[in-house]
Amino acid sequence: MTVVAPPTILVLFVAFLAAMPVVAIVAGRLRLPYTVGLVVVGLIVSALPFRKDLDLSPGLIVTILLPGLVFEAAFRLDGDELRRTFGGVALLAVPGVLISAAVVAFILHAATGLPSGEAFLVGAIVSATDPVAVVSTMRRLAAPRRLVTLVDAESLFNDGTAALAFVVALAALGSNPPTLAQNAVQFGAALVGSVIVGGLAGFLVSRALKGTSDHLIELTLTVLAAYGTYLVADLLHLSGIIASVVAGIVLGNYGRRVGLSRHAQGVIDDVWEFFAFILTGAAFLLIGIAIPLGALAAATVPIAWGVLAVLIARAIVVYGLLGGAARLERRFGIIPALPISWLHVLNWTGLRGAVATALALSIPEGTPDREQLQGIIFGIVLFTLIVQGSTAERVLRWAGLRADHDAPDGAGPAAGVEVKT
Repeated sequence: MTVVAPPTILVLFVAFLAAMPVVAIVAGRLRLPYTVGLVVVGLIVSALPFRKDLDLSPGLIVTILLPGLVFEAAFRLDGDELRRTFGGVALLAVPGVLISAAVVAFILHAATGLPSGEAFLVGAIVSATDPVAVVSTMRRLAAPRRLVTLVDAESLFNDGTAALAFVVALAALGSNPPTLAQNAVQFGAALVGSVIVGGLAGFLVSRALKGTSDHLIELTLTVLAAYGTYLVADLLHLSGIIASVVAGIVLGNYGRRVGLSRHAQGVIDDVWEFFAFILTGAAFLLIGIAIPLGALAAATVPIAWGVLAVLIARAIVVYGLLGGAARLERRFGIIPALPISWLHVLNWTGLRGAVATALALSIPEGTPDREQLQGIIFGIVLFTLIVQGSTAERVLRWAGLRADHDAPDGAGPAAGVEVKT
């Protein structure tokens, strides 16, 4: 009898499933997020001889992993909490991303001599907190619900904004770059169009859910909403990630109320939680594998400046834009006042991950200084994941937050914290 060797993809999948619980257990004993451990394992794999045989196209992360991850996170967002924090989320997700990209570009250009167009491309890619990195880290931390909602919602929306800014930055590097007005119109139209597509898809699937009480069909419809919405928006040259986020929010609130049966709600929550665990692990492992160590070594100095630029930009956006705006318009209450301790947490948990890695891999061949730009981005991603990711729990403890205390607007930090490990 001839023994047929199992397909390589099956071997890799089984190896991944075996590595996930081992890394999670070891990281837990070391009091580190398991995602950080997976990145380290990925870096080790990237240094092995067979790494060149692995096909790590950016499409694998963007089209397979991200739609499911952002949909799951959006699906469990509390609508009431989101409405309370939406003013702050909107500030961070749109002007915050653009300000961050501009600050990073300015510092990189001034400190390293990198051309302004290339510097802005780097800024656009690393300007958004990553939904995978932030959501997976914050889930482990017993933070107040409103703070978690703010972090979740910001990370879910601003990655789409960064992806749109990436497209604009690439166009600006072309031989016939569009004008600033054309860029603004393109950016705004894509943003609005993506929200419309996601909202419409979420509404239609919510109505379809009313026609069945079979929990398997209902679960299938939610998977269709996550990936089908992304596909439709992408075909329309819009942001598939933003569309999937909006669809998830609509389904998680309106659809859960009018369409999902009680039995299906528990099943769908459990299945999507498992999906998110697997997709998160795969994303962080692939981040480590995708980062070539040679590119990091060749861009050590620009990486150092890039890390400093990202930290400065994040502080400006969190303390200056969000904190300042909340103080200035306190009378209207559109942007709720936040305790200073919450701003500290928001500032330090601005991690970068799968989105930045995928966009860096997507930089077209022939782009000036492509390898150097990728090295800078990969270095920034590694710093935020390993340094900030591994110390996020300590920052939460230092900030004095506890899970059962949602501070009222303008309140100070709570005393004590219980952190789940």
